[in-house]
Amino acid sequence: MEIYTIEALLLVFLILITCAVIFCKDILSAAIIYSAFSFCAVLLYLMMGSPDVAFTEAVIGTISTIFFVASLKKIDRWCK
Repeated sequence: MEIYTIEALLLVFLILITCAVIFCKDILSAAIIYSAFSFCAVLLYLMMGSPDVAFTEAVIGTISTIFFVASLKKIDRWCK
């Protein structure tokens, strides 16, 4: 029963992090919050017993966060 509680908390965190990314005005902050989303997704996949999907999510989340932060050098950081 305790596992279901932790999984439910992770799902709630995923929803809250998604809302935070949507309403964030700073693009750098949104990219960092997105990495927290990826981390929570990795934990959820591991708890559900699929380490291959968790590893893939970790790699894709890390690479996409690096690309997001690197692309901020080219554009204006604040959305209008």
